Amino acid sequence: MILVVNAGSSSLKIEVFDHDLTSLLTGSVTNIGTDGTIKLGDMRRDVNTADHAQALALMIEALKVAGITIEKLTAAAHRVVHGGTILVEPARITPQVITAIKNVTPLAPLHNPNNLAAMLAFQDMAPDLPQYASFGTAFHATNPDVATRYAIPQTQHDAGIRRYGFHGLSYAHLAESFGTDLPHRLLAFHLGNGASLCAILDGKSIATSMGYSPLSGLTMGTRSGDIDGAAVLRISAALGEAETERMLIQNSGLQALAGDNDMRSLLNRDDDAARFAVDHFCYWAARHAGSAIVAMGGLDAVVFTGGIGENAGPIRDKIMTHLACFGDVPVHVIAADEEKQIARDALALMDAGY
Repeated sequence: MILVVNAGSSSLKIEVFDHDLTSLLTGSVTNIGTDGTIKLGDMRRDVNTADHAQALALMIEALKVAGITIEKLTAAAHRVVHGGTILVEPARITPQVITAIKNVTPLAPLHNPNNLAAMLAFQDMAPDLPQYASFGTAFHATNPDVATRYAIPQTQHDAGIRRYGFHGLSYAHLAESFGTDLPHRLLAFHLGNGASLCAILDGKSIATSMGYSPLSGLTMGTRSGDIDGAAVLRISAALGEAETERMLIQNSGLQALAGDNDMRSLLNRDDDAARFAVDHFCYWAARHAGSAIVAMGGLDAVVFTGGIGENAGPIRDKIMTHLACFGDVPVHVIAADEEKQIARDALALMDAGY
């Protein structure tokens, strides 16, 4: 069995897979650092955890009660948000990989440290258990330089200011899901509270809408999407850096346009603000899609994933109406499953002898 661990900024999620990639059990610990909840299967109870290491220890104890002990695990596999330009494919956890993850922590300061905390906690609990990592940015490492380079001085580029792209594990999963039927030029939308798109040419990412951070690109639930840098500088001069960052990440997007970041609620409303927010979301998704189609040199199919992409038919229809000028192409819907992709990556490395 493979235990997949997803350590977020204030939460920890796990999923157990067998070697056929069948999901056996899911669980989570929420609100780490304060009063939260641990869930595992049908079990739920209130907990107060100080940090991710303690949350993982509680989850391991809960798994033991459910009959899944560390001794029964063949591996632990972790989601790491950012791999920078060095960690561009799944890897077995070694001291060198841990050092590399630490070195790119400035690119994801809210997430990479928690990803590391879970790995180090496992090393203490089960030092002989193989651990693997999959990186949320790695799928986009195949983007050409012309797609990733900002037109800024070399010193800033060398300091890491470039486009990385995110949601890579989601895109890798949907590409795998097509199997031998993978379209040559596939436009992929990951639409949820965070939203992005990816141009996938022969199974490889060649362009994506998110850039240096997950803020850029499409209109999102609470993130602004693309905004002129000069506008950010002006806002920052008025509000300060911290408040500007909070505004652009937590209080923009659909939330700013209609007072709600829940697409289901917006679709059920009948007011101008809600309609405008929905139109804005779809219009900018299609605008960015045009750029991705140019990067691929055409379009053979479209696929939607993520909470909105999978469940909001009217959103898919609106976006596809905008894209009708590119011809009538097949439209697919695939359930997002980053955890399954992480388990798949770990299995591939184990099969290769790592």
